Formats: sequence, structure tokens, C-alpha cells
Amino acid sequence: MTAFDITRRHLGQGLFTHPLGVNCGAIGLPDTSSSETDDGRFLDGLRRAVELGANLLDTADSYGAGRAERMLGRLLREYPNRDFLVSSKVGHIRGSAPHPYADRHIHHQFQQTQENLYVEELGLYTLDSWDFGPQDRYLGSAIDQLQTLRELGAIKAIGMRGPYIPYGATSAERRACADRFLYLFRLIKPNVVWARFNGITPVISLEGESLFSFTARYGAGVILAAPLAHGRLAGRTAVTTAAQSGPYGGPVSGRNFTPPMLDAVEAGLCSIRAKFGDAPGTLARLALLYSLQKASHCAVVVGFTTEMQLRENFDCLKGPALTVDEMELLDRIFTQIRVSMEQASFGRTPQTARV
Repeated sequence: MTAFDITRRHLGQGLFTHPLGVNCGAIGLPDTSSSETDDGRFLDGLRRAVELGANLLDTADSYGAGRAERMLGRLLREYPNRDFLVSSKVGHIRGSAPHPYADRHIHHQFQQTQENLYVEELGLYTLDSWDFGPQDRYLGSAIDQLQTLRELGAIKAIGMRGPYIPYGATSAERRACADRFLYLFRLIKPNVVWARFNGITPVISLEGESLFSFTARYGAGVILAAPLAHGRLAGRTAVTTAAQSGPYGGPVSGRNFTPPMLDAVEAGLCSIRAKFGDAPGTLARLALLYSLQKASHCAVVVGFTTEMQLRENFDCLKGPALTVDEMELLDRIFTQIRVSMEQASFGRTPQTARV
């Protein structure tokens, strides 16, 4: 069996990263406190990830209203000679501006991000929202500001959020989501697309292609978040937390599935256990490798609340890669899960996953 390749991946624009990185979103969740004990716990987790090889560190100005950036900045100061790919995002904090993307507000937010992270240059800066005001009033200004930051050497690459559609969306809504992404993609011309993706993410076709083949054709890298569906695909009960809305008002996190949808997931996981066994960590390993092996120009970021979670996730890369047959089998099971979840979203009885 072929060992999983942990060689650094090229996302474009000179960005090279270990296949598995860390997302700091959990640091800013409303159910996490800001005590020194909790800060120390998160810092220990980040240190562990760095020791295990992670160099892609992903955050946003909206995670804990800057707290995640500040904590990551503390970590970066501990490793002044390490080659990190630091990624942050903008687009949700408005402050006193009329809109998160209004006029020079991006520039002000970027300066604060630099101060929080204690860096002169970011590897990746991502437009984290598709809302550019009425009639996309602030779209041109947002693009100009990011291009200027790149030209000045303040950032290496420009990112944008990828497409997402909630379960139960109509065909028209799916087309509208794809069309909106394609419209913005052609104008922003991102170097990297940041997207939530896992085996049960609703599929959106882009010019008849998957996100992976589409971005490869345009030379854009991909960063995938939520590969375990917040623990669901690892067989764990996800934390119930208010989820950020997607472009059509649906949850982007997958944390608030209905009971019938959760039944559909569990039925699919039973099929996976029947085929691959039920050893500890098997489900997490399969879910992670499934995302990582979708394309060579993508990297995956995992969230964490404990150091142990990060250790378990990085341990998943120590074994063999999934074979072509195993990837195809998981494709079939995940497809059936998505079909059953769609049925459940419309109030129909989900079918048992069959392979």
C-alpha cells in the first residue's frame, strides 16, 4: 500500500503548505471563554500542530473579534525563524463603517490584522463574504484594495470564499449560487479559494465541473475547511453553536442538522464501518484523506478545541493513502448520504445508504 504523501503542496502564487493545516475558528466561538487557562490550552494546541509539521495557520478578523488573531500572533513570536503560511480573512466586521467592504475599511482591518498577528506580510488574505453592498457597490473597491496590498508586498495571495448551498435548496437556488460564485471569481481573480468541504457537503456544479477541476483549470489553489463536518463524519456529536449564514440563509457549518438528517449520516457511517472496520480513529482518517486526496492543489485545515484532537488528526496522515477503489467506494456512500439528507430536508423518509 502506498503511504500518504505529506510533501508540501503548491497552492499557487508561491504558497507552499503541508497538506494539513490549522483553522483557529474555535478560538472565537461564543461558547469558549477568554481565561488564561483557555488561552493556554489553545496555544498548546497550536504549538503541537507546529511540532507535527503544520505551517498553514488559518484565522480571520471575525474569529473572536480579533482574539484568534492575537493568540496566533503570540505563537508566531515564539517561532521567528519558521516558514509559516499565515491566512486571514476580512468581510464580516463593519465597525463604524457603513459596510465591511466600504471605502478603505479593508485597509483599516488589514492594519489591525497585521498588528494582531505581529507580521509585515500575510501569505493569504481572503474576502470572506459575497455581500458587497447594494448592487455590489463596494466590490470594485474591495478588489482594488486587495490588489494594491499584493502589489505592495503586504500579502502574497488573494483569496475568496467558495460556493456553498444548504440542503433543501431548489435547482434555481443552486444555479444562482454557482452563477454568483463564477461572476465574483472572474472579477476577483483569486489565487486561492477557501471553501467548506467534506463528504456530505451539497455538490455545486461550476461550468459543468467540480470545484477541484474548475480551480485547477484556472490555476487557483483550494483550502478546504470542516473536513470532518464538525465531528459528524468522525462519529462524534457536533457542538451546537450558532452558525454563520450561507449566501441563501442556510447554515454553512452543518452544526444544526435535523434529526432525520443526522439519521441519514449515521446510516452512511454504518456502511463505512461495515466496509472499513470500526477501529478507533478510522472514520476520522477516512474523512480527512477523502478531502486531501480530492486534488493535489488543495490543502485541508482542521479546527480544534484540544491538543489531543490535533494529534489525532495529524496521526491520520501516518498510514497509507486511500486507493482508487476506496475513494470510489467512499464517493458512493457519501453520495447516498447526501441524497438521503436532501430527502430529509424535504420531509421525506431518508433511505438507508446502500453500496
